[in-house]
Amino acid sequence: MHLYKSIATVGGFTFLSRVTGFIRDALIAGILGVSGLTDAFFVAFKLPNFFRRFFAEGAFNAAFIPLFSGVLVSSGPLAARLYGEKIFALLLFSLAGFVILFEPFMQWAVFLFAPGFEATPERFDLAVTLSRITFPYILFISLASLLSGILNSMGKFAAPAGTPIILNLTMSVALFMIFCEWISPGEGLAWAVFFAGILQLGWLWVSCYFQGMGIRFSYPQFSPEAKKLLFLGIPGAISAGVFQLNFLMDGIFASWLSPGSVSYLFYADRLNQLPLGLVGIAVSTALLPELIRHIKLNHYKEAHYTQNRALEFALAVTLPAAVGLIILGTPLVALLFERGAFTSQDAQATGYTLSAFSIGLPAYVLVKIFQTQFFARQDTKTPMKVAIVAVGLNFILNCLLIGPFSYVGLALSTALSAWVNATVLGILLLRKEWFIFDARLKGVLPRLIIASFLMGLFCYGIQLMMPFPKASLMRMSIVGFWILGGGLAYIISARLVGAFYFSDLQKLLKNKY
Repeated sequence: MHLYKSIATVGGFTFLSRVTGFIRDALIAGILGVSGLTDAFFVAFKLPNFFRRFFAEGAFNAAFIPLFSGVLVSSGPLAARLYGEKIFALLLFSLAGFVILFEPFMQWAVFLFAPGFEATPERFDLAVTLSRITFPYILFISLASLLSGILNSMGKFAAPAGTPIILNLTMSVALFMIFCEWISPGEGLAWAVFFAGILQLGWLWVSCYFQGMGIRFSYPQFSPEAKKLLFLGIPGAISAGVFQLNFLMDGIFASWLSPGSVSYLFYADRLNQLPLGLVGIAVSTALLPELIRHIKLNHYKEAHYTQNRALEFALAVTLPAAVGLIILGTPLVALLFERGAFTSQDAQATGYTLSAFSIGLPAYVLVKIFQTQFFARQDTKTPMKVAIVAVGLNFILNCLLIGPFSYVGLALSTALSAWVNATVLGILLLRKEWFIFDARLKGVLPRLIIASFLMGLFCYGIQLMMPFPKASLMRMSIVGFWILGGGLAYIISARLVGAFYFSDLQKLLKNKY
């Protein structure tokens, strides 16, 4: 089975993109700190990325990849390329029109995303200016997402997974150019986002070309295939974009809080995205084409086995990661970001927010995996209905928790709604018998929970015994020791309780699973 190899490929390049992303964010934090400027830029950065994740990535994972894979399996590469060209043309013209129409109304979009900014007109006006620069990014990155879907359907995961590195490097270069005083910090970062989108699109087009899937430009046609994509894609976009909807809602609530609250949520989410990207996105990206192939060939036994192993792998990583981030969140934020304009108070506020987000980390990953099983069967309406319920619950929890817990309550609301989303999706899959727990997963799951709990006790105890120092070099050594010790504690605990055996790891490395 190539599932683990595919997960390793996606996870490896995702890890590199997260590392370069942390370098980028650390530069932003150190140079610009937490202020009205960073709040304005993060809103401008979030605006196109929200639409990209909500419409482009969500729709393509839910609808395009299953449809493209079906054409590839049934009719061959040529028919699949022609189908991809039709969708590319339709997306190009429709999104170009969307961007052109949207630009004059940017102040309304910023008001929708951050209504509290109106209380500080300078911050609001800056967010509008920066958003006008960053918004065309949605055109480039959405077309890039389509090309990523083509490559993923063909089992080529490296180029799409490495694409975010281009954005991170471009923004990092822009931060250094700010010192030359050629452009203001906010506008420099905004233009970096714009040009990074062009580079990402070009990179993926060349990658498709070398795989025999070079997309040619043509006039758009609203064909039956496009109608089917739209029919499946809209519900899929809503269901796959539930986390983005919740994060958007958190930002709207945070815009009414004190300046810096939007930035705390952003930085905490960036750290929370590391295990989510390495595991959740990697597993769901690799799992979808694999499931589609099994289902198309009526190999349901293999499909169930693949699902169980994907879930087992995801939980084996995310459960201890969640426990570790909950306990060590604040020291980790301080190590990565506390320098320059980013103060110790900023680190503490971001750390508490990260711990709240991390409570839902396993749920975020479960949602990704469970939704994939619906998407593989071209059922996008069921996860959409569950997603709408989760978003409504998040709104209610935000109203209840923002008072006593401020921005931390917003992160906690997102985590709790994610658990409801994952639980309902899991129950529905079991009822439809689209997912069946095998004996191995039933035995391993409680053991993973116990091992993660024991690791948490170790991390908490060692944190009490070794206080967090102020010197940067000592901080790096101490946090590194905590992480290494926690990892060893988890491995030993998991082995003692029988969650896994070293022979399993040997088989995994030899691709016998």
